[in-house]
Amino acid sequence: MSIPSSLAGDFRAPGRIAIATRESRLALWQAGHIKARLEALYPACRVELLGMTTRGDQILDRPLARVGGKGLFVKELEAALLDGRADIAVHSMKDVPMLMGDEFTLACVTARETPFDAFVSARYATLDDMPPGAVVGTSSLRREAQIHAQYPFLAVASLRGNLDTRLRKLDESRYDAIILAAAGLRRLGLQERIRAILPAEISLPAAGQGALGIECLSARADLAASLQALADAATTACITAERAFSRALAGSCEVPLGAYGEMRNGKVWLRGFVARPDGSRLVRGEREGAPDGAEDIGRTLAGDLLAQGAGEILAALA
Repeated sequence: MSIPSSLAGDFRAPGRIAIATRESRLALWQAGHIKARLEALYPACRVELLGMTTRGDQILDRPLARVGGKGLFVKELEAALLDGRADIAVHSMKDVPMLMGDEFTLACVTARETPFDAFVSARYATLDDMPPGAVVGTSSLRREAQIHAQYPFLAVASLRGNLDTRLRKLDESRYDAIILAAAGLRRLGLQERIRAILPAEISLPAAGQGALGIECLSARADLAASLQALADAATTACITAERAFSRALAGSCEVPLGAYGEMRNGKVWLRGFVARPDGSRLVRGEREGAPDGAEDIGRTLAGDLLAQGAGEILAALA
């Protein structure tokens, strides 16, 4: 997921870096965070933001799974890399497609914020407090399947829009509660809206959730080298395992799938699941191994789930 460390010293500090970013408040915070870190690393470098509206931001009346997936948040930013308007793009790692074009590389992954989901509600303190028929809003098939599996008496309704839009819809009483990534709320200083953090046992996170990735053209080895100081080795290993698991199962927002890796006693401990959207069938498993074998951990766990019947679930979703 990153260039060899031997290249890290083989570059000259960049004179200018243009960052392609979505224009939502959260995306701009994330890009601004990377901008500030780059400016601190390279004081003589001019770092600029190129704000863009993506197809994923424009289509708000349908679930992402029906209109092309989370790759819709990435394509326009990649076009800016190709035509030279931008040098790098900053992404939430959970939005980065599992398969990238050969012309692009994920130059580095930065240290992870909390990877967990947050329960947000003005009426209830936790999912356990919600009465039968109460409505939970989420845009994620992963979250929906886990809610159906563990709280079959609750109703789940589609929720689209940026973070502020989703909170506004909750405040307008369109939902009794909504589920959001805790990292986004914390990054925007909205942690007071969090009523409860959902542990992995209740809502296993999406692959890459809580981490930021920096993408550039594969041909820009010099630029990729200059980004290595921002990389976090533990986060990179965990997310490498998560993405390998998801990639092996053709994971996307069209598949109710979760993957979460964490460091435990110097090893990557990876948990994953695949489910039917209605939660009526869910297969899960876990694997552990050395960080330098993160890809193999993810692929092996995917094989474990396929042996349990994950293939049948995936075939029914095709």
